[in-house]
Amino acid sequence: MFFPAEGRSGVGKYSWLVFSPQGPSLRELAMQALSSVERGYDLLAPKFDHTPFRTPDGILDATAEALRPLGPFGRGLDVCCGTGAGLRVLRPLCGEGVTGVDFSGGMLAQARRAHPDAEWVRADVRALPFTEAFDLAVSFGALGHFLPAERPALFAGVHRALRPGGLFAFPISGPQPVTSAGYWALLGFDLAMRVRNAVWRPPFVMYYRTCGLPALRDDLTASGFTVTTVPLTALGRHQDGGPRCRLVLARKAGAP
Repeated sequence: MFFPAEGRSGVGKYSWLVFSPQGPSLRELAMQALSSVERGYDLLAPKFDHTPFRTPDGILDATAEALRPLGPFGRGLDVCCGTGAGLRVLRPLCGEGVTGVDFSGGMLAQARRAHPDAEWVRADVRALPFTEAFDLAVSFGALGHFLPAERPALFAGVHRALRPGGLFAFPISGPQPVTSAGYWALLGFDLAMRVRNAVWRPPFVMYYRTCGLPALRDDLTASGFTVTTVPLTALGRHQDGGPRCRLVLARKAGAP
């Protein structure tokens, strides 16, 4: 099956996947692809960090570098944390500790083993169980798992979880030129997923082209955030000069 090379991260260049010998077999990938989102990640969890689906360190480091001048922060939250890659961003920036939340028990089990000093919470992020508990929230590559109609509940929950003045940050790909391989890779992936979900149950929701910046900005603003973006120039530019990736900064009103 074809996946964008950055997998869950949703940003960067795209190519046919190459797995390490420790990664999942073709049969295991097929089983994941025919499962629900939750069950699929439970199955993939033990080998997830050996796949290109894990958010690359370059994206994490570029995000941390962009956030550093906006800190320091108190407590941090990784939304849809998976196996905990986002802690590479949160730990240096958050002095009061970090929490990861995900609905996959398998992914959280891996996160707990790798990072026993963090707090891990199993929950549906469309109904986050937090109120004014965090100063910084991040998310990497998860937005494609939510249909556009589900994003308002997700963003409202993040807004509620943040303290006044808190910040929600996540990287997104810049627009792909129609002449680029990446544009057609994303289009082909989304079409393949729509066909898969039309003929097979349960659905596996993962659509890259439903997460454009204008739609995300509208949903975040409707949830009470003030939204800006900064280019992650360390990740390069397209041939037309536009950044390959931007960091969305959604700020909750109030004094930090």
